[in-house]
Amino acid sequence: MRLRFSGPGRIFCFVFNLFLFQVVNANPLPVQPVHPVLTSGTWRGEIRRSDDHLIVFNFNIRQTAGKIRVTIMNGKERLLVDDIHQEADSVFIEMPFFDSHFALRISSEHRLEGSWIKNYGNRLVILPFRASFNEAWRFPVTSPPAFNVTGRWSVLFKGEGDTTVSVGEFYQTGSQVRGTFLTTSGDYRYLDGVVSGDTLKLSAFDGGHAYSFESRILDSQKMEGFFYAGATSVQSWVGEKNNDAKLPDEFSLTRLKDSANAYLHFTFPDLNGHPVSLSDPGFKNKVVIVQILGSWCPNCMDETRFLSNWYLQNKSRGVAIVGLAYERTPSFTNAQKLLKPFVTRFHVTYPILATGVTVNDSLRTEKTLPEIQEIVAFPTTIFIDKKGMIQKIHTGFNGPGTGEHYEIYKAEFNKLVNHLLEQ
Repeated sequence: MRLRFSGPGRIFCFVFNLFLFQVVNANPLPVQPVHPVLTSGTWRGEIRRSDDHLIVFNFNIRQTAGKIRVTIMNGKERLLVDDIHQEADSVFIEMPFFDSHFALRISSEHRLEGSWIKNYGNRLVILPFRASFNEAWRFPVTSPPAFNVTGRWSVLFKGEGDTTVSVGEFYQTGSQVRGTFLTTSGDYRYLDGVVSGDTLKLSAFDGGHAYSFESRILDSQKMEGFFYAGATSVQSWVGEKNNDAKLPDEFSLTRLKDSANAYLHFTFPDLNGHPVSLSDPGFKNKVVIVQILGSWCPNCMDETRFLSNWYLQNKSRGVAIVGLAYERTPSFTNAQKLLKPFVTRFHVTYPILATGVTVNDSLRTEKTLPEIQEIVAFPTTIFIDKKGMIQKIHTGFNGPGTGEHYEIYKAEFNKLVNHLLEQ
């Protein structure tokens, strides 16, 4: 049925509609703001140093159950980052360790801009950062590779008054290159890059450490270039092809002051503030592995992952592990804040103790482990027999990024622990 109005009814309808129009326009319905969304997929990030050199890496963004997940990619490594929140067009990415984070703005659906902020304990370093969507490449390849760098290389890194002996190991397929550098203190983990013409470029980013290696390949046997780390560090380096290149024995670098008195005496708080000492009943008549580490140390991260898994499988055999942490701050509260996420991420079930001595303290060894001549590198691993005597000290750690060297280390580790258990 259709209603018709005439006369006063028509006038009333007109006035009523005019009233509704004025009310609606005077009190419009609230408009919900539309926030930009992070596009899922592969991104290419660039950290810009103060000298304008770029340290690049790739990462993946995905949305899972309404939460943002970022995965940083270096070679075969996949580093999950899940502490992320968005406010309007701002995105804050908290790295799982290394005390660093990103503060970014979504400038478009395919662009992120902002800063990478790294806390070094006594100072903050803030570097510009930007990222582009749908860029799976790391470095541009402008010409076919003139050389194949696959193999082992003797390498010297030269800094200010300092020379470091290293071994480079690279695996090249077409233009793509993966590999690492091994040093007496550990390795540079998973490096990823290309050979374009006569130029080798490699990089890695793990949340706390930003590395870039560039070199000119002179011929099939020699190369020379520069190593850029973090905000300002630059070292030159030269490499020579050498399939027999190797480093000094890792068990020979850290020594006791007195081999006749090979016992450790320390008491430090665990992350709950409870004092722990090797004289505690939990260590009695056990083979004890003392891990010297720091949450800032990438090789310590790899060793902790290995030790944590190994301990779960072997603790019933009469072994114990205890970690001694040297952070960038002497504050127990601050060290606790840094170490707890580290412990959680790697599912550590053995005690980690805060020494209260910073990694940069020139007297760190005398203050904490005076029985040792010097803590040469992080990590360092001390093997103690059932009687409490130090039997071996291993300096550094060859992580999974070193391929066969990692497998060799695991075999040596198990052989040594088995020997101590049999005594």
